[in-house]
Amino acid sequence: MSFGVFMAVIGAAFLHALWNALIKVGSSKVGGMVILSITEVPIGLAIGLASPWPKPEVWPWVIAAGCTHFFYKSFLVFAYERGDLSRVYPIARGAAPMVVALVGFFALSDAITSHEYLGIAVLGCGIFLMARGVFAQAEDRKLLPFALGSACATAAYTLIDGLGARVSGDAAAYVAWVFVADGLIFTTVTLLWKGTDVLPRDLKSWGMAGFASAASYGSYAIAIWAMTFAPLAVVAALRETSILFAVLIGWLVFGEKMTGEKALAAVVIVSGVLLTRL
Repeated sequence: MSFGVFMAVIGAAFLHALWNALIKVGSSKVGGMVILSITEVPIGLAIGLASPWPKPEVWPWVIAAGCTHFFYKSFLVFAYERGDLSRVYPIARGAAPMVVALVGFFALSDAITSHEYLGIAVLGCGIFLMARGVFAQAEDRKLLPFALGSACATAAYTLIDGLGARVSGDAAAYVAWVFVADGLIFTTVTLLWKGTDVLPRDLKSWGMAGFASAASYGSYAIAIWAMTFAPLAVVAALRETSILFAVLIGWLVFGEKMTGEKALAAVVIVSGVLLTRL
């Protein structure tokens, strides 16, 4: 991996933590995510229509990614309604590579190396420490199943997107059409489910969610682009530095309580990710 690609992936990690922070800080997490999804559609169309039309074999991957992102966003919103950014994000983000590794071993008969076994064990310890803090700090325990559900969805769309971008051969166009599918699916289903009252009425909420959408696209596109120049595992591992960015934003910007155990858990989770993906 070149230095330029390395720095781009680190920037993508920061953007991912940033858009999560913008959704978390909004008065309505569901409403903010709907606005983000609405603004994803024109962003995706503007880029997608300016690119060559995708091959027919690309569309199943696009639709599958859009459906998976619906579950990812839904679980994430429910978790943020119940817990801090610095608590939810590390669990949701850190458990995903552990899920990938375990599913690959049991369902796909993938070989697991000794350092990957170590990584899974370290990840498990880090997530246990982070989850333990929920009980120790008397936080809402319901955030845990939602954060873990988001992790499972992340594991699914990571695999779908990596393969879909390679089938497409044009990472930017692929991401653009996934944004369109994702935005339409999440917005339509959520409005049918929750009704239009879920949408915020103030311009500030729309502005913040719109900016979050742009940050989300930037993070996503950079990562998928990097996967065409560097090993998927290396890019995926570096993206997880977003965990540290999220913990710092939650602590320094939102004033969330930072204990030694929470900080240690975040570092352990990142270390476990690096071991499983490198």
